[in-house]
Amino acid sequence: MRKPTRSLPDTNTIVRYLVKDDIVFYTKAKGFFDKVKNGSEKIVILESVIAECIYVLTKIYRVPKDKASNSLIDILHYKGIANDDRKELIRALTIFSERGIDIVDCILCAKAAGSGDNLFSFDEKLNKVARETI
Repeated sequence: MRKPTRSLPDTNTIVRYLVKDDIVFYTKAKGFFDKVKNGSEKIVILESVIAECIYVLTKIYRVPKDKASNSLIDILHYKGIANDDRKELIRALTIFSERGIDIVDCILCAKAAGSGDNLFSFDEKLNKVARETI
């Protein structure tokens, strides 16, 4: 039996959907994400893509951290999201919005807390956030 097909959107697709700066790309991205929203299209958003989206949105487009995080969290709630790590990614984006530490560190904290694994870091601020996340 063949496994259902899922799509892996890239950073550009997600950013065009959120910032609407190119009407042609936005229209295509919106059509795609409308299907994801109603569940007729299944996708997995890789954590590396989430990290790059945060970078592009906050550094290039100067979107405030909380708005960038909330926009990605909204997408992660769409019916067609097939991520096994959805809860951890949402938690990572929430930590990013609340604590302002690097998104990769937020993903580490959320993944460690979600799996019960220990985070090993020399960064005391990160260790503090990790302890508070558990």
